[in-house]
Amino acid sequence: MRRLFIMPPQLFRIFLLAVGIVAAYLIARYFLTPPSFGEYGGWYRGAALAELATRDRVYAGKKACEECHGDEYAKLTKHEHKSLACESCHGPGEAHGIDPRKDNIDRSSYAACIRCHEANPSRPKWHKQIVSKNHYTGSKCTECHLPHSPSEVP
Repeated sequence: MRRLFIMPPQLFRIFLLAVGIVAAYLIARYFLTPPSFGEYGGWYRGAALAELATRDRVYAGKKACEECHGDEYAKLTKHEHKSLACESCHGPGEAHGIDPRKDNIDRSSYAACIRCHEANPSRPKWHKQIVSKNHYTGSKCTECHLPHSPSEVP
């Protein structure tokens, strides 16, 4: 009896390779997918919220800052940075809210300004952007700008 179809060896090797890759993927998926994945449908891991709730808090929130820094908060709400949280620039503030010392909160970081205002073509045109090496050669943006009301000059 003649064979009707003879598979060339290079196609047979590619076929075996493809079968091996699919098998390896299925085995890895079986062992690496958490049990609660897809529990509530879609690409969601059901245990994620419970795991996040067990982490220590590090952010205090705008209201906690307003309690002690009402004057700065009032300035902030009238200017360009009104939609920002205080901790966007000053870093996590839970520890500062519990123990309000000046050394446990970031008070003036050049990097905080540059993170949002360094020129980047992916940002919208209305967003104020600078090329830091051309804009200013000093060490702090706060030498020329008031961070809570940046359009005003100190």
